[in-house]
Amino acid sequence: MTTLKSVLLRGAKRKIQTLGGEKRPLIAGHKLLYKCNLECGMCPFWRRPDEELLTLKEEIKIMDSLAKAGVLIYGFEGGEPLLRRDLPQILAESHERFYTSLVTNGWLLKERIREIGEHLEYLFVSLDGIGSLHDELRGIKGSFDRATNGIKAARDYGTRVAINSTITRQNIHQVEEMIHLAENLSVGINFQPAYDYSTADKLSPYGEKLLSILLKLLELKKSGAPIVNSREYLSTIIESWYHGVPWRCKPWLTINIDPQGRIVLPCYTLQEYNRDNDKSGHAHHAWDTDIVKLWGSYDWEQYESCNKCALSCYLEPSLFSWAKPSMVKDRIVDSIVSSSGIGF
Repeated sequence: MTTLKSVLLRGAKRKIQTLGGEKRPLIAGHKLLYKCNLECGMCPFWRRPDEELLTLKEEIKIMDSLAKAGVLIYGFEGGEPLLRRDLPQILAESHERFYTSLVTNGWLLKERIREIGEHLEYLFVSLDGIGSLHDELRGIKGSFDRATNGIKAARDYGTRVAINSTITRQNIHQVEEMIHLAENLSVGINFQPAYDYSTADKLSPYGEKLLSILLKLLELKKSGAPIVNSREYLSTIIESWYHGVPWRCKPWLTINIDPQGRIVLPCYTLQEYNRDNDKSGHAHHAWDTDIVKLWGSYDWEQYESCNKCALSCYLEPSLFSWAKPSMVKDRIVDSIVSSSGIGF
């Protein structure tokens, strides 16, 4: 509750600061490393060598800079974050400052949940198919069993868990089965269509098959299925990609940071975590950058009509509005009731 109180207080302050139109990041996503123990076809990041990773002291410097800029929600990912032995210490520091989440492939989760569980508000475990299909997509046999056992261990520990599932051309036929799996495991499930990165396999779904699945997900969401995505998220993809009705992307709401602490601009889908983090070739390190000043001077307008991806970390916050009752329920009420969390 201490974390929730401090985050809500900073959230109120942030709201006042942005009333005049000032742009500040709300959500931070940080890749702790690129290294991974799995080899997913749709992911470009495990294919990259890591430079020297940041120390705990440097990670704390990033957190302090993000908190000063108005960030309330901090999500850790990779690569595979659980490969870092100092992950419990990093999460503990984050938990003191932010609503903290983690994305993992689940391979090491059962063994490490007691080290990290108390420092997390939300845990996402990546699962992209049932049984052997997931193993095939992840490149390592046994991945499905390790992930589901990890989910059970985290759920039983008391951590709020959701499956994170990327829809590809290879697994689109199993989407409804994935929902049944989430129901059987008593966890939520978040879907997003794959994005075709330039250095990864091109697996994004398209056409009538994807439309049919999106419509089905919207129907199931309305009927009470444990789908984490908001109804607006699903309907917006349909309207944008199939009916030509664009949505306004607000990439400034999400700040992404690479394993060396460099800020990725304008977003990680377009920039793909290239080392030169903006067009000038200048790398902005989070701990020695005035993020509010950078955000205020950056040319965001050119990206507002992008609509190229459907990543939840960009689309969901871009859509959120207190005037939309269903989103308030999804992102505020349900979150607070189930885990003393916060919404956008």
